[in-house]
Amino acid sequence: MTNKIRYTLKGMIALLVLPFSGSAQSAVDSARTPQVHEFTIQQAVDYASKNNVQVKNALLDVQVQQQTNREVTGSAYPQLSANANLVYNAKIPVSLVPAEFFGGNQGEFAEVAFGLKWNSTYGAAVSQILFDGQVFTGLQARGTLIDFQLKNVEVTEQAIRTNIHKVYYQLVVSKTQIELIDSNIARIRSLSRDTRIMYDNGFAEKMDVDRAEVQLANLMTERVNATNQIRNGYLALKVLMGMPLRDSLRLTDTISDQQVADGVLEASQFSYEQRPDFEYANLGVKLRQYDVQRYKLSKIPTLSLNGYYNRNAQRDQFDIFKGNRNWFNVSAFTLDLKVPIFSGFAVNSRINKARLEERKATNLREQLKIQIDSDIETARNNFSAAINNLEYQKKNMALAENVFNQTKKKFEVGTGSQTEINTAQSDLKLAQTNYINALYNAIIARVDFLKATGKI
Repeated sequence: MTNKIRYTLKGMIALLVLPFSGSAQSAVDSARTPQVHEFTIQQAVDYASKNNVQVKNALLDVQVQQQTNREVTGSAYPQLSANANLVYNAKIPVSLVPAEFFGGNQGEFAEVAFGLKWNSTYGAAVSQILFDGQVFTGLQARGTLIDFQLKNVEVTEQAIRTNIHKVYYQLVVSKTQIELIDSNIARIRSLSRDTRIMYDNGFAEKMDVDRAEVQLANLMTERVNATNQIRNGYLALKVLMGMPLRDSLRLTDTISDQQVADGVLEASQFSYEQRPDFEYANLGVKLRQYDVQRYKLSKIPTLSLNGYYNRNAQRDQFDIFKGNRNWFNVSAFTLDLKVPIFSGFAVNSRINKARLEERKATNLREQLKIQIDSDIETARNNFSAAINNLEYQKKNMALAENVFNQTKKKFEVGTGSQTEINTAQSDLKLAQTNYINALYNAIIARVDFLKATGKI
């Protein structure tokens, strides 16, 4: 495999395979029977949408937000609680009262203990928010918060889809790379046999035979390295898809020059709403607006209704629950109105801070629009250049192959030199390498353009 392809695949693996993912997944893999998967690109994407950890966690964030919304909704419902207590007064409090109440002298005080040793109360309490601006804002924001998390799922899925397309088609292209290496090995083996025959008959030098053997050894080494990188590429794709590493994966799609070029630039109708990250930014601005509203409404009065019903018993001995002794009922309802008057300008600071955060979110959204425009134009330029380069390199490879074949025929009949055949072989190998790189670059440019326009 060429250096460029090899390093690209290494970089992709470094990004996708986290240090801990292999050991964690291996532990899970050992407990199940390996399966065999044959996937098109769409099947690979569908599998990842169900098994990729990042997508799973994004979906869990939606459920977390749903529970948070229920918590907010619960605060607007009546709050009901029950209570019970038992009190033993080891020392009953003593109070001083005028002694004349009991027939004593004026100006003197008598010590009187009020209460009994045992006291028990049980009952229930209820409270209901009638008006609280912050609670109502939270209720209004519930739908937007769910949409925010769902859009985050879309952003995550798009990133996963993009990487899967790149790795998948890189592996598909690597099949062509192996085929080209194998064809070069077959050519060099044939050339090596012919050179040895010519050497045995005195028409070639020993150095020519050795040079052919060196070329063959280099190609065999290149094939081993390419095969190893392909294996690692499959591991990276499995990790990206969330597939157990022990499972077998076979890619069934193929790719051709025409497939890469068809129907991309023609699909140029675009609006920012097609990009999930832009919609995500839009929802972020809306949530900041709810923050401003929430703090504003904290300056207006709140109103709540509270009530309780209790039963109380007092005894001198611990016989509270014996017999038909008296229990006394206690009940009350209150309407609480709280009017904020002055909070040391803290509320105003919160409102101003929320407004600044809203402006920051708006600025980021506008910057994202500029970045999207740049992404689209850059991707369009790169794709056009990549397609032109692919066509050129394909023609160049065919021409180099034709030159090699003609040079080989001349060499076989004795009118060509070993230097010419070596040069033709080197030119052919270089042309093949350039073609593979051009094909892969065109695929990457296509994927990047589709991502930039929100169509992947």
